Amino acid sequence: MNTAGTEIKVFTGNSNPELAEKIAEFAGVTLGNAYVSTFSDGEIYVNIKETVRGVDVFVVQSTNPPVNDNIMELLIMIDALRRASAGRITAVLPYYGYARQDRKAKARDPITAKLVANLLTEAGADRVLSMDLHASQIQGYFDIPVDHLLGVPILAEYFKKQNMEDLVIVSPDMGSVTRARNFANLMDAPIAIIDKRRPKVNVSEVMNIIGEIEGKNVIIVDDLIDTAGTITQAANALKEFGAKSVQACCTHPILSGPAIERINSSSIEKLVVTDTVPLGKEKQSAKISSVSVSKIFGKAIRRIHDNKSVSKLFD
Repeated sequence: MNTAGTEIKVFTGNSNPELAEKIAEFAGVTLGNAYVSTFSDGEIYVNIKETVRGVDVFVVQSTNPPVNDNIMELLIMIDALRRASAGRITAVLPYYGYARQDRKAKARDPITAKLVANLLTEAGADRVLSMDLHASQIQGYFDIPVDHLLGVPILAEYFKKQNMEDLVIVSPDMGSVTRARNFANLMDAPIAIIDKRRPKVNVSEVMNIIGEIEGKNVIIVDDLIDTAGTITQAANALKEFGAKSVQACCTHPILSGPAIERINSSSIEKLVVTDTVPLGKEKQSAKISSVSVSKIFGKAIRRIHDNKSVSKLFD
């Protein structure tokens, strides 16, 4: 669709309205008027309260906990917009839930990341805008265009202002090495890797540290933190191996279950996160600082609308 000359509107569900409002502001529009609620039996009800006929529409909705409610809100909003003759619908998922179920790890496993991609497409999304998908191959699960934003430059910008010396960037596992290397390049610092094995879900065991971290200030880089078992165990191990100080950062602060308690009692001095997932009252900690992704999402929305390259944002 050629969106030149068409109107642009941004709507949101209930997952992260504060972020959506900021994104709309950076995109140069006011947040669209939509009512998203539930009936008494829990079914989701959506009412788009303004015309969207022929409009270039963006629906901002992270699929953080409650994951299934937020996914259903998004699907129903997309369906409502499609039936209201929206010109083009872009699903904006700052955090894409179910991304960790991206392959069959064992017999009879589902590939839920692909299922969610199918649902979004079937509901009527014409394209997707997301950030730091847990596995980059998820972009290939869609038969519609996917614009993939990066959280690393935003987090690196925060740490650059600290002017840290003797800095080493640490990957908490082998799967995060590319992300850590990109972060290290931006910080002009070497990297180290934690080699660990995971005996069962949400339980990790540190085995060895590849690289020199003794007497260094280290920053652990990951895409998301859920129960915080991996990141806190890594931080404690780095301290035991002689790190001078340990900080950490991630794009998506899920922080479920014992996460806050683990972070508060760990060797992590500071955890820097983004606002792709809202930090409710139960997720507050003196150790946690948040930076916003609203500016880059706002710019990306504007570039998508104007049919310009989104990758230029990272040049």
